[in-house]
Amino acid sequence: MEHFFGEEWEIVPAGGATGEAYFAQFEQQRLFLKRNSSPFLAVLSAEGIVPKLVWTKRMENGDVVTAQQWLNGRELKAVDMNDERVAKLLNKIHSSKPLLAMLMRIGKPPLQPESLLNMVNTQLDPSLRHHDYVQKGLQFLHTSIEQIDCEEVTVCHCDVNHNNWLLTEDNQLYLIDWDGAMIADPAIDLGMLLYWYIPEDQWEEWVQRYGLQLTDHLRLRMKWYVIAQTLHFIQWHKSKERYSEMDKWIEFLTAVLD
Repeated sequence: MEHFFGEEWEIVPAGGATGEAYFAQFEQQRLFLKRNSSPFLAVLSAEGIVPKLVWTKRMENGDVVTAQQWLNGRELKAVDMNDERVAKLLNKIHSSKPLLAMLMRIGKPPLQPESLLNMVNTQLDPSLRHHDYVQKGLQFLHTSIEQIDCEEVTVCHCDVNHNNWLLTEDNQLYLIDWDGAMIADPAIDLGMLLYWYIPEDQWEEWVQRYGLQLTDHLRLRMKWYVIAQTLHFIQWHKSKERYSEMDKWIEFLTAVLD
């Protein structure tokens, strides 16, 4: 990474799960660097969904490094997820034709409910299958799958955790970390956001700010995808031996199903 810059630049790891992100600074120039980031970062930048893309360069080993504006700001807090700007930006993302065209161009197939259910079924350890609420969740997925139809798939972020929302000092909101993006039912993003952050008696108002009506069908789709994602997270944390996190997701699954 250092050979892109002179010795006067300070380059430090930015953390994160992949270890592929860095901060670079020289005097007043500041950049956020990432190795092999999502290939549609340029479209996200053009749409104003992520901080501005400054340049893209290919390294000798074939890796691609992108540089974005490094902006002062903060991650959203859990309470901030009820902000109207979150609903508006998520709607903008789900409505973006350029984003959808780019993901289709690079060969991302739409995520079908059947594929997601098959993945969950394949991944789950036998020991987890004995848990009452895991069984209950699987039963709900199987019995409801025929009703999980969506007329229009969109680009979905698939990890709308509050830590992935950046509010800058000039009050600009961005959604970052697009490595897990998919073409799918927007209920994937809506469900996890509402179930995790928004009191149920405020769902209708939130969804209206987003630009939809909270129908029974949307409720069913959100619940279906939340349960599927939660079972995936339970298995993932178990495989990493992060049992306290696994227990938190089991507790969350229990609340969704009760």
